[in-house]
Amino acid sequence: QVQLVESGGGLVQAGASLRLSCAASGHTFTRLTMGWFRQAPGNERDIVAAISWNDGSTYYAGSVQGRFTISRDNIRDTVYLQMNNLKPEDTAVYYCVADARPYSMITSWTYWGQGTQVTVSS
Repeated sequence: QVQLVESGGGLVQAGASLRLSCAASGHTFTRLTMGWFRQAPGNERDIVAAISWNDGSTYYAGSVQGRFTISRDNIRDTVYLQMNNLKPEDTAVYYCVADARPYSMITSWTYWGQGTQVTVSS
């Protein structure tokens, strides 16, 4: 069973940066596609970014393209989400996700973390 533990959320002002971390355990990390979802109040959970295990390819939602960067450390079994130039509309609970399939084959993610709150004030 894969366990995902997020950290790094908080309250920041618009224009600031935050880095979220997600430590994974219970599976060979190098064989996990990792990603981040977010859910704002009243909204559905939407994917923000993902990084596939098989070729390192990345995916970004259009709303964060150019501002957020997903990366992984295969030594520390950790995935990061660097968030720059944060906007109030980025306010949400951010969830780390993982799946043993390559990103192109994922229709629903298997493993979810508990979430970490990110609040961006204007």
